[in-house]
Amino acid sequence: MGPARGFKKRKRAVKKAAAAAAAVAQGSGDWWDDFSPRINTGQLAEEPRSFKTIFKISRKTFNYICSLVKDELMAKKSTFAFTDGKTLSVEDQVAVALRRLASGESLLNIGVLFGMNHSSVAQINWRFVEAMEERGLHHLRWSTSQEMESFKSKFEKIQGLPNCCGAIDTTHIMMCLPSVDASNKVWMDYEKNHSMLLQAVVDPDMRFRDVITGWPGSMSELPVLRSSGFFKMCEKGTRLNGEKLELAEGTEVREYIIGDPGFPLLPWLLTPFQGVDLSDAEIEFNKRLSATGVVAQRALARLKGMWKIIEGEMWRPDRHRLPRIILVCCLLHNITIDLEDEMRHEIPLSQEHDTSYKQQFCDEADNNGIILRDNLSRYLYGRFSS
Repeated sequence: MGPARGFKKRKRAVKKAAAAAAAVAQGSGDWWDDFSPRINTGQLAEEPRSFKTIFKISRKTFNYICSLVKDELMAKKSTFAFTDGKTLSVEDQVAVALRRLASGESLLNIGVLFGMNHSSVAQINWRFVEAMEERGLHHLRWSTSQEMESFKSKFEKIQGLPNCCGAIDTTHIMMCLPSVDASNKVWMDYEKNHSMLLQAVVDPDMRFRDVITGWPGSMSELPVLRSSGFFKMCEKGTRLNGEKLELAEGTEVREYIIGDPGFPLLPWLLTPFQGVDLSDAEIEFNKRLSATGVVAQRALARLKGMWKIIEGEMWRPDRHRLPRIILVCCLLHNITIDLEDEMRHEIPLSQEHDTSYKQQFCDEADNNGIILRDNLSRYLYGRFSS
């Protein structure tokens, strides 16, 4: 999801929005002073009433998000009001939506927390999601050639993998659905939970570069991958089509991404060697690939840790709207990285985003992928074992 945009165009958009964010901050510098007394501290027994603890992002990031969605939110007439009759401003609406997404609390609890009707919370949250889809997609795009060279260098510094362009992984978004409804069986995954899948390609800075979601948890990684636009572009040669890198022994390695054993071995997607009787070179390759792929696991763990609406088990969500909510959480994740929000470091680095889920395995392997992996494993073993 998310169209590719030019690097310069994105830079101009970010600068423009940042300037607008500064204007928001200047024009409503006392917004928090007016808003914070409305918070029902009885709902936050162990949480101090400060901006960062309520919203889990910096004020700078908040102002930027307000600047992104302001025109969209103002274009739609609304009568959202607090219980005292005061109409909600753009900042008020963004605050309500961000608290809902960041905490995962029920609509009723958010309403009690901010002193408003829970149905208004639901409407505000959805309007925010729609506005972010319209205005924030430039924060989720494939890398430019200039950025890719930097990312390749960063990936190689991790464990020596040359010409690596990204890491791919999937996670399950848990849902509480009534078992008596036979139509819900399609959402039952291999751990007997109802879930929706999110597949993401991640850069070395834990930024999402390509995502696909909406598929039932009953599907394995292979059909989800094949359904994605990313797969189709890679197969057509319009993605991961940069210059090949010549290895020391004269062989070449093309651009590729890495994945866990649940993904197929393809000419542009390298996965670990499987089996028990592995050579020293194959064992060494697996260690290096696994250590490099941790970046995708950490990105998904941080996504769920920061936007807790998708961390726990969602109570009977609208399965048509849920993919769009997941996408917006991915956009917000990227925005905190793009704006270097210091609050993102408050989420402990973890690799656990699918706790209690066992590793799945895919035995599909393309011959060109096998050749590339063999060449790369021998190169790495010769380079680092001497």
